[in-house]
Amino acid sequence: MQRGLTHLSHFLLWLLFAQTSADLPMCKESDYHFEYTECDVLGSRWRVAVPNKPDTCTGLPDPVRGTQCTFSCSEGEFLAMQSQQCQKCAAGTYSLGTGVAFDEWDSLPTGFVTHGVTTNGGDAHTDCSNSTWTPSGDYIASNTDECTAVLSYAVSLKKPGTVSFEYFYPDNSVYFEFFVQNDQCQSTDSESRWMKISESSWSKYRVELNTGNNVLYWRTTAYTLQGSAVKPVLLRNVAISGVAFTSECFHCKPGTYSAKPGSARCAPCPADTYSTKGATVCHQCEPDKYAEAGSGSCKPRPACANSDYFYTHTPCDSEGKTQLMYKWIEPKICNETTEGAVKLPASGEKTTCPPCNPGFFVTNSSTCEPCANGFYSNGTACAKCPVGTEPVVGFEYKWWNTMPSNMKSSVFTREFSHSDHSTAWEVAGEYIYTTPGDQDTDYLMLILNVPGYRLPQSLVKDSERTELSSITFVFETTCTADCKLYFLAGYNQWNNNVVEQWKGSNRKQSYSYLIHSNSTVSFTWTFQRTETFNMERKYSRDVAKIYAIRITNVVGGVASQCRRCALSSAEAGSACVPCPPGHYMVNGTGVCKRCSPNTFIRAEQPVGEAACVHCGPNTKRNKAYSACVSDCSLDVRTRAGARLQYDFSPLANVTSFHSGPRFTNKGLRYFHLFSVGLCGKEGRVPATCVDNVTESGREVRGYVCQSTVVPSEIRSQSVVSSQPFLIGDSLIGVTTDTALAGVSSPNWLFSPAPGLPDVIFYYKSSEKTQACKQGRSATIRLRCNPTVTAKDHITLPSNCSEGTCDGCSFHLLWQSQHACPLCTKHHYREIVSACIQGIQRTTYVWQQPLQCYGGESLPVQKVSACVTLDFWLKFGVSTGTIAAVLLISISCYFWKKTRKLQYKYSKLMMSSGGKECELPTADSCAIMEGEDAEDELMDLTKKSFFTKIKSFSRERTYDGFDSVPLKSSSSLHQREEEDSDDA
Repeated sequence: MQRGLTHLSHFLLWLLFAQTSADLPMCKESDYHFEYTECDVLGSRWRVAVPNKPDTCTGLPDPVRGTQCTFSCSEGEFLAMQSQQCQKCAAGTYSLGTGVAFDEWDSLPTGFVTHGVTTNGGDAHTDCSNSTWTPSGDYIASNTDECTAVLSYAVSLKKPGTVSFEYFYPDNSVYFEFFVQNDQCQSTDSESRWMKISESSWSKYRVELNTGNNVLYWRTTAYTLQGSAVKPVLLRNVAISGVAFTSECFHCKPGTYSAKPGSARCAPCPADTYSTKGATVCHQCEPDKYAEAGSGSCKPRPACANSDYFYTHTPCDSEGKTQLMYKWIEPKICNETTEGAVKLPASGEKTTCPPCNPGFFVTNSSTCEPCANGFYSNGTACAKCPVGTEPVVGFEYKWWNTMPSNMKSSVFTREFSHSDHSTAWEVAGEYIYTTPGDQDTDYLMLILNVPGYRLPQSLVKDSERTELSSITFVFETTCTADCKLYFLAGYNQWNNNVVEQWKGSNRKQSYSYLIHSNSTVSFTWTFQRTETFNMERKYSRDVAKIYAIRITNVVGGVASQCRRCALSSAEAGSACVPCPPGHYMVNGTGVCKRCSPNTFIRAEQPVGEAACVHCGPNTKRNKAYSACVSDCSLDVRTRAGARLQYDFSPLANVTSFHSGPRFTNKGLRYFHLFSVGLCGKEGRVPATCVDNVTESGREVRGYVCQSTVVPSEIRSQSVVSSQPFLIGDSLIGVTTDTALAGVSSPNWLFSPAPGLPDVIFYYKSSEKTQACKQGRSATIRLRCNPTVTAKDHITLPSNCSEGTCDGCSFHLLWQSQHACPLCTKHHYREIVSACIQGIQRTTYVWQQPLQCYGGESLPVQKVSACVTLDFWLKFGVSTGTIAAVLLISISCYFWKKTRKLQYKYSKLMMSSGGKECELPTADSCAIMEGEDAEDELMDLTKKSFFTKIKSFSRERTYDGFDSVPLKSSSSLHQREEEDSDDA
C-alpha cells in the first residue's frame, strides 16, 4: 500500500508541475501510453498515463485503479490498457495470453543475456569472452570451443507457468544442461537438468515454473577429446507462460501467417509460397521461382542437373518384371526449360525380378509374402522344417526391389524440421543407396524397427551364454568430401546412441553388432556428405550403399533355414529339446555328445566338436558351460620347483580408478575411468561403466571397461561419465607367462621388479569396432608388494599413458600385498636364545625381504627349560678330577704289579743258572707264593724309591736283564728276628 501511495504522490506532483505549464498543448492519445504501477501487498495496482516524450503536452488522464495483479488474458488475446479488457489479436499477429514467445533470432531478444566463462580446472588464461550463444535467424547456436557458454533469461511470474523450447543436440562431445533458479537461488534437480541427445531431429522440452522470480539458464561445455569438430547446440521457439498479461500482440515472422483474429501462434507457409512479417496469407511464387516451407521469399529455380534426380527399381508387376526408373527429387525445385538443364533419363527395359528375400515366397501376383511359422524358404517357395529341426527366425534383406515394411527413410535438414522427404535412401535392386539431398549437410536416415527378440527353443535354457540377437550389414561409401556414415541403436529413432561411425570412402565390408537388451529395437543408418554448409550441392554424387542386412532371433521374423537340435527320446516327432549343458550337437545327426572336461560351449558355434573350447590356464568353466571363470585362487610352480599359492579374493570386488588428467587443446581436464572386476565365483558383480550424460543411460558390463569422466566442477553432479565401452567381457586365463591366446603383456610396459614373477590375468572382448576388428583385450599384472596397503594401487604403462598404445590392447599393473603368495613355513625361520636362569626361548621371524601375505601365521614364541653352562662346567671339572685320580691309581697299581712280575722272573732266571729248558731246584730261601719280595727287598736295602729306580737303571746286565742282589738266608733270618723284636 505504501508503494502505491508513493507512486500516486509522484503522479500528483507531476500534475502540479503540469498546471504551471499552461502554455503546453493538450495531450492526444498518441502522445502517451498506459502503464501499471507496482503491485502492493494486497495485489492492487494503478493504471497511469506516461507521456512518450516529457514536457511536450499537458492534460494527461487521471490515474485509475487497475486490474488485479493476477489478472490475465487467454491465448490469442491481449490486454487493452485503455479499456483494461482482453481483446483478440488481429489477423497477422498472435499472442500467448499469459506468456511471451521468442521465435525470431536475428538478434538477441531483449531480456536475454549470454556470456562465456572459463571452465574450472582449465587454463586460467583462456579467453572465453567471445564464447557466447550466437543468434542465427531461426535459432540461436551455442559455442563450439572449450569454454562454457551461458544463455539466461529472467522472468517474474504472477502465477505458476511453464517454459518450453525446442533444441537440437547432435553431439555428445558437448554437455548441454538447462536449469531454473528461483528466488532462493535454488536450482532444478540435477538429475533432470541434462538434455538427451537428439541425433537427427529437433527435440521439445517443457518445465513447470513457480510463481515469483525465475531465472532460466541454458549452459553448454564442449570437449574435443579427439580434436574433431564439434556440432553446436541449437535453440529455438522459446515460450514462457505465467506472466500477468501481455499488452500487445506479436507480428507473425516472415514465412508464417495467421489468417484469423485471436491466433495463439502463426502457421508456416507451405512450399512454393512465401509471406512477409505480419502476413495474413501466403503468396504463391512465380513459375520460375520456388520456396521451401516456411520461407519469407522466393528463389529462382536453378537449371536441372544430374543431382536433381535419382534412380530406383520398380516393384515386381503381375508378370514378375521390374525396371530401372529415374525420378525427380521431391519437392522438385529445378527448371527443365532453362538453358543447359538436363532431361530426366528414360526408364530402362523390364527384366525378370530377382527372388524374394530369404523367408519370403513369391505369390501369384508376383509380390513377396512371409512364410508361415515353422516354414522356411530361400526366397522362392516355403518348405516345412523337417523333424528334429527348428526354424532360425530373423530378417535377411539382400534384394532391394521394394522398401521393407519395417524400414523407412527420411531426410533431416537442420534448419527446417518439417523437411521430411521419402527420397533419402532408395532401392536399386542389389543394394539400397543414398539419393542427393536438398543440401550437402542433410542427414539421410534409414531406420529399421523390430518388435523384439526371442531365442530359439533349443537355446532358451542356455540364455545366459547365448547372445540375444545380432545384426550384420554389408556397406560401402564413396566420397570426395568429409562424409560420415553413422550406425545407431536404441529405443527409437530419436533416442539412440552412436555405435560406430565411418569417415570418407570405405571399401565394401561387413559389420556386426551384438544385441544384449530386448529394449534395443531401433537401428538407424545416417549419412552426411559434409559438415560445411554451402548453398550449392557440390557433393551430391557422394553415396553410401548397403548391400545386405541380417538380424537374428526377431519376434515375428521369418526363417531362411532350419537348425538341427537334439530329439526327445520320449516323443521323437514332437519338438526339439536342447542338448544338456556341456554337450554339443554332432553335425547332421541331431545327437548330443559330451564335451571334454573343463570346456565351455562357444555360443556362436553350438554345433560340432569345435563348439567345445578349453578353458585357459587356472580357470574353470561355470555351471552353464558358457564361460570360464577364476575363483581368485592360483597355484604356481617356480623354476626352482617351489610351490606358490595365491588368494586374490581381497581384490575380487569391483575396483574403479582413473588415469592421470588429460587435457584438451585448450587445457581443459578430463580423465579415463577404468572399472575392473578381477575375478570371482559365479554370480559375481561385474564391472560397470555408464553414460549418465544423456537420458539413454547406456551402460556396459564385464571384467574391464572404460569411460570418459569430466571433473565434477564442470558439472553440478559428483561424477559425469560418458562414452563407455567394454575392454574385456571374457577371461582367457591366468598365468605368469607374458603371452596367451594371441594376447601379450610385454615386460617392457612396466619396470621389472626383482623376486617373484607377476601373475597376469588375460581378458578379451567380443565387441568389435572399425579400429579393433579383432575386438579389444586387456591384461592385468598382479605384482607382489607387501608395502602397499591400499587395494587399488593400479597404474598404467609410462609409455602408454592412456593404458593402451594402439587403442585395442589395454595393460594395467596392480600392486598389492594381496597379490603376494600365501605364507608357508618356508617363509620364516627360528631364532633360539641363550639359556638364562634355566629358561630358553625360541622366536620365529619372517625371512627378508618378505614376499608373502596371509596363509600361515608366525608360530608363537616357545619357552623351554634348560641347564646353564656353569652347571656343566662344574660337573665336567668334578668328573675330570675323579677320572684323573682314578687313572693315576690304576697306573700305580699296574706299575707295582709289573715290578712283581719282573722280580719273579729275574729270580727264576738266576736260579736256572743260565740254562734254558731247565727249571731251578727247590731252595728253602726262595720266595714262596704270596710273598711280597719287593717289600722285603726294599726293607732290606733301606733305599728310597728314586734311589731304587736309579740303581735299577744301572744294574742291568749285558743281556738286558736286571742284576738282582740276593741276601743270604742267615741275613734274612736275622732280619726277620729284628722285625719281630720291633713288633
